[in-house]
Amino acid sequence: MTTLDERHGDGAGGRDVPGGEAVLALAGARDTAAVPLDDPGAALPGLTGSKAANLARAARAGLPVLPGFVIPHGGGGDTVALRRAWDDLSDGGTLPLVVRSSSPREDTEGSSLAGRFASVLDVRGWSAFRAAVGTVLDSARLPDGSTAPMAVLVQPMLGARAGGVMFGADPVAGRSDRMLVSAVHGGPDSLVGGERTGTGYWLSARGRLLRTEQAEQPEQAEQPEHPEESPLEEGPPLTRSELARLVRLARRARKVFGGPQDIEFGFDTDGRLWLFQSRPITAMAARPARGARLLGPGPVAETLPAQLTPLEEDLWVTPMAHGLAAALDIGGTAPRRLLRTVPVVRTVGGRAAADLRLLGAARPRHPWLALLNPAPGARRLAAAWRVGRLGTALPGLATDLVADVDRRLAGVPAPAATPSPALVAELRWTRRVLVSLHAQEALAGALLPEPPTSRTAAGAALTALAAARARGVPDAQVIAAEPVVLALTAPSLRGGARVPDAQVPGQGGAGGGSAHGASDQAPQRTDQAPQRISSPVPGLPPREALRLRIRWVQELQVRLAREAARRTGLDVERLALLRWTEVAAALEGGPLPADAHTRVPPSASPALPDAFRLAEGEVVVAEHHDDHRDDSRGDGNGNRGLGASRGRAVGTAWDGTGPRPPDAVLVVRTLDPALAPLLPDLTGLVAQTGSPLSHLAVLAREFGLPAVVGAAHAVRRFPPGSRLSLDGTTGDVRAGEAP
Repeated sequence: MTTLDERHGDGAGGRDVPGGEAVLALAGARDTAAVPLDDPGAALPGLTGSKAANLARAARAGLPVLPGFVIPHGGGGDTVALRRAWDDLSDGGTLPLVVRSSSPREDTEGSSLAGRFASVLDVRGWSAFRAAVGTVLDSARLPDGSTAPMAVLVQPMLGARAGGVMFGADPVAGRSDRMLVSAVHGGPDSLVGGERTGTGYWLSARGRLLRTEQAEQPEQAEQPEHPEESPLEEGPPLTRSELARLVRLARRARKVFGGPQDIEFGFDTDGRLWLFQSRPITAMAARPARGARLLGPGPVAETLPAQLTPLEEDLWVTPMAHGLAAALDIGGTAPRRLLRTVPVVRTVGGRAAADLRLLGAARPRHPWLALLNPAPGARRLAAAWRVGRLGTALPGLATDLVADVDRRLAGVPAPAATPSPALVAELRWTRRVLVSLHAQEALAGALLPEPPTSRTAAGAALTALAAARARGVPDAQVIAAEPVVLALTAPSLRGGARVPDAQVPGQGGAGGGSAHGASDQAPQRTDQAPQRISSPVPGLPPREALRLRIRWVQELQVRLAREAARRTGLDVERLALLRWTEVAAALEGGPLPADAHTRVPPSASPALPDAFRLAEGEVVVAEHHDDHRDDSRGDGNGNRGLGASRGRAVGTAWDGTGPRPPDAVLVVRTLDPALAPLLPDLTGLVAQTGSPLSHLAVLAREFGLPAVVGAAHAVRRFPPGSRLSLDGTTGDVRAGEAP
């Protein structure tokens, strides 16, 4: 018979295996043709491979392991001894065997290599056994041309009534307090090989059954040629008592190996439980630390919906975070010490996300906690005094701030005619005034009552856009003629503001814009527009007036940054990769960073989940709705969101692309401001994120459009073309037509 040394070459005799010298010493002291699993040497991974060594350790600890032997790495040359071991295990060839790979490189803490090497089942007879051993040894050749050290594990073939895989932890959620089981009727091989889908069981650390997911059966299963060979499988593969025994096995294996294990198991026809394989779980998902903040894009995505560059973060996210922190401090919502150390808004992968708890966008897990205010009495009293005075003074403060911003914007000279120190001074002013604007805008939304028929900046922008187009003003010049239209756009250093390409009120037609309002043809850019950024917009309530000034100040920053790029010799795309301090230093006469011309733009990041927490390394871990659902706000099925605009509607779900149904209910993830032109012709609006105070929610109320925000998984639950009903008062959203 061919030995391992002959197949792997002279250098594969154990020298490249951990513990190789000890293995060779052991090999010289005993007959290594076949090492029984109950032999102490079988627990050496360098000799018998990780799979066999783990089973040997488990057997010595009293776990239910089938008997067997291992042809060690570099052994198998003594054919007489090997045949004697085969004869004893197979009872003279009458019992079938399983011949499996066992390499030191598989089933380790760093790599499982699951399914990479061969296993041969139902091996009968000496010739078939030798061929199966050869198949396993041949599978040790890796795609890169190298050969892995390989031992061969031999055990009896068990006719299992049920079998499967058990994880002593939840690798998907990264939770060590959960166990997962997937089981099928028969042995686990069809399950681990991907041929069949097992029944899933989710268990607590103490073995309590949390959830069961039945395996889906094909709609038209092929009938077997001989029905007696494929008995009908009825009912779940495992009973409650068998699940309890599996939990005990997982606990014992965890103690033996020092960590949660990936276990293959089987129950024989007599009901006995057997351990076929145990290896470390190597791919645990990232798990946020206890107390990690709950983040989400909803409250800020409508202002900053796109992925941002470093300079955009410094110009827009940092002032927003400081402004919202100031508003929370004035209102006494959070301790000042916390607000100084925890940013209210931050970026993750270049995308803006807010602290949902601090902003009140996420309710407590237990509703009764909302009745408790743990803030110290002195802080509560001071906050009440400030808020009481501020509620009266805020309209006047907002009017004064708006007037100051308008005067400053009207007096800004052309950036090309501004000296570099003055350019830096203007950019510093924009960052400071954005803090005040964001703070007052947040306070106005929280403290000032909204008039029943109030105007919005977006509504004024739609009216101005329609009037400009009616006059024949090209879209490239609309913003220069009507700066209020900027309320329909998001800021960007890397491209001009794009006028929404959808139909607007008064123009007729169904509109052909995308869900983001941007044209699929040539973008409507305003890079060459005159310098006028603001113009009076009478009749706006304080909050809407502040929102519009935020957008105007951001547009001024865009124009100043483009001039800064020209003076530093960088294009705008490369300037956007710098930080604000680096840009300011260069404009004041300092050198550019040494790597300014070689910095690489960050790769595109996916959209953030509606709610998530950060694990180590800023890994985004989505917060499943079932984990933080406020059951008092729904029926337990995720049908309840937050009512944002009163009214009831029944219509057809539409994602904003393709033909618009006559009774379209727009279903989106976030409330992008570019969606505003779509609202007048809609029947309803449903968003996964956002709040009743968000911009589009206010605009929906202005149009009398029923709207629901915070509807979990709405995009997935209501695909385009499906029928749904919504109640903008209660926040209820359901598939089909409600009574």
